Amino acid sequence: MTLDVARQGHMRLLVEQLRKLESRLREGGGAARIDRQHRAGKMTARERIAALLDPPDPLDPPGSQFLEVGLLIAYDRYDGQAPAAGVVTGLGKIEGRPAVIVANDATVKAGAWWPETITKILRAQEIAMKNRLPIVYLVDSAGVNLPYQDGIFPGQYGAGRIFFYNSLMRRKLRIPQIAAVMGPCIAGGAYLPALSDVIIMVEGTSFMGLGGPNLVKGATGQVIDAEPLGGAHLHTAVSGVAHYMAKDDADCLARIRRRFRQFPEPSPAPGKSTPPLRDASDMYGVLPVDHRLPYDIEEILFRIFDGADYTEFQPEYAPEMLCANARLAGRPVSVIANRRGFLKAHGRPRIGGIIYTESARKVAYFVETSERAGHPLIYLQDVSGFMVGPDAERDGIIRAGAEMVETMACATVPKIVLTINHASGAGYYAMAGQGFDPNFTFSWPTARIGVMEGDSAVVALYSAELERCKGGPLPEELREAVERTRADYERWLDAKYAAARGHCDALIDPVETRSILALALEASMQSGPSCPAPGPSSPAPDPRPLVPGAELS
Repeated sequence: MTLDVARQGHMRLLVEQLRKLESRLREGGGAARIDRQHRAGKMTARERIAALLDPPDPLDPPGSQFLEVGLLIAYDRYDGQAPAAGVVTGLGKIEGRPAVIVANDATVKAGAWWPETITKILRAQEIAMKNRLPIVYLVDSAGVNLPYQDGIFPGQYGAGRIFFYNSLMRRKLRIPQIAAVMGPCIAGGAYLPALSDVIIMVEGTSFMGLGGPNLVKGATGQVIDAEPLGGAHLHTAVSGVAHYMAKDDADCLARIRRRFRQFPEPSPAPGKSTPPLRDASDMYGVLPVDHRLPYDIEEILFRIFDGADYTEFQPEYAPEMLCANARLAGRPVSVIANRRGFLKAHGRPRIGGIIYTESARKVAYFVETSERAGHPLIYLQDVSGFMVGPDAERDGIIRAGAEMVETMACATVPKIVLTINHASGAGYYAMAGQGFDPNFTFSWPTARIGVMEGDSAVVALYSAELERCKGGPLPEELREAVERTRADYERWLDAKYAAARGHCDALIDPVETRSILALALEASMQSGPSCPAPGPSSPAPDPRPLVPGAELS
């Protein structure tokens, strides 16, 4: 068996395992609950999204219709009873315009909110704010999952922050928010549609109220059915809370599409797109089976970016860091990637994946230049960290690393991150790690995000004990501790573990990388420079509307 065949087999196995897990999660609560949803005259969350989005073009590549965000979140918690945390979030096109969609999955515990449901909704809202995209809420939820309320209700990033983001989008950012109440919408959750620009309810199946019939009976003694308490007719004809009543799910989704047709045209892609120099179908054969071995980063780049106009910046200076001007689907971008393997610069050996003083300063200058040109930054991470040792310290590695971090952190152009292999130490931060608020973060199934590898952790934690053994057999207790540490790190470094905790927006099939990055890039370019998601110390949001004339009040 050749190395290429072994590489392809290894990556194909990882992708097949991922696809099998994703397929199970997309089944939501299972066939019986899906059938129950249908018998109630309702589509499932995923059926609603499919009907809302533009129909797929047979010529479009996979992954270009709906980019799901956070599918794996919480998949390994709650005994598997919270697939996708009961909410489907993602990015797709409606009437040709990129939009964010949040859809409660009522087949999973009646769409009740788990703690991670809040995480997913907040991330979807942040994507809408940062990229200035309209957001659609397809509401069908029984409210808070009460046994887990302590992780849902209180705190700075509890459910209340959803309504904070609602308010900022409506009053400050003027980003369109459309809420379709397509099932129950109870208690505090009712503020999500109430804080949106447009509210649509579905006749016969919608309910919106601060308390359901049972709560009203317990609190006031009044006995009342759901429809006169908070049905579509009440809120469109009596209370005036909702704006439109649809006859069924299909009519409701058609009304949302109609609203999108009233928006100005989305930004077109500038320039002509050219296919990559190499076939993306061969992407599985690029990475070695052993994550520590080298490979040619151009074998990845030349399968993602347009074949025309690719130019590497300072290719012979600090070559362990690759900086290049390129195009993706016709849009100019700046690419920053790590080279792996052993390299040479000025006659001195360099270790690929390590950031040296010269490479940090090279990247800092390249990022500053890209910022002035208005070119989005695309980072391909395979970084083991910054160089350490007396030579590196004398060269000023700390100051150079700070410059690299600072220029990236302060860049206002969109930033998109793809973790290919390692993302370790402070190098992960300097390569636009998630804490620096990139527009989108994606990972291959081979991604390994962590402070260090397991073997390094063993040395850091047990160096004194290992030194005493001087290469001899380890005591049983020490051997077990070392093996536990290695096993823990392998589990923590697994890409699915990271995705389950929201450390990336999605795990993606390497073959679909170009189409997914292109969709993310198009979404991030809808309204010029990025707007930081609001936080405790964020600057005031940009008050400009999504596009002239697009505000909904």
